[in-house]
Amino acid sequence: MEGNKPQLIIDGKRTDGRGFDELRPIKIEANILKNANGSAYIEWGNNKILAAVYGPKEALPKHTADPTMAIIKSRYTMAPFSSLEEHGRSGPNRRATEISKVTSEVFENIIMREMFPGTEIDIFIEVLQSDGGTRAAGITVASVALAAAGIPMYDLPYAVSAGKIGDQMVLDLNKIEDNYSDADIPMAISPRNGDILLLQMDGSITKEDFSTAYSMVKKAGATISKIQKDALKAPYEKIIEKYR
Repeated sequence: MEGNKPQLIIDGKRTDGRGFDELRPIKIEANILKNANGSAYIEWGNNKILAAVYGPKEALPKHTADPTMAIIKSRYTMAPFSSLEEHGRSGPNRRATEISKVTSEVFENIIMREMFPGTEIDIFIEVLQSDGGTRAAGITVASVALAAAGIPMYDLPYAVSAGKIGDQMVLDLNKIEDNYSDADIPMAISPRNGDILLLQMDGSITKEDFSTAYSMVKKAGATISKIQKDALKAPYEKIIEKYR
């Protein structure tokens, strides 16, 4: 350990035993809330996050309505018990407000908003347990909740972070890596055409580093997209199996 900074790579492996381009285990379940139009739950490593979608519905207050398309409202919150840092805290903080805003912007570019003029679509993301990468996991599970609600979208986006530890680029940073890495780069991607819907960065990297990070994220996207689609298919497959 250098000063107070822990060693994040030991003998070519990360502290949780993963390779540099390896995702944490991901599990998604769709349609788990009866009273939401669409919902989904994700376990991504030690993260546990719930997403719920309501709408399209009348935009309120009425002056916020857009007569040409739906408006997207996202609310990202962390439960007071979700992590040691958040313990005892209630209500949105600056970070939650910023993540809510960028999440709305991701889905503004992917939802067919022109089909629902004068309405709003509400996306709620609640972090029940946090271990780094919650904004990416929240966007990923919200995509499934929107699809489960039947909201027309141009694509089913996913998100994941890349980062830099020393001279090494790594995929899907956990909490300790997020805290002590040299760079953290969350990305949201439209898998159909590879468009970047969200790109943020904390730290500094070279052009070559970014190219490596993007390649890692794109490669991981094939796995994440399959998990999303399998989650959406699962309830229907259960019904088919029941009547066989």
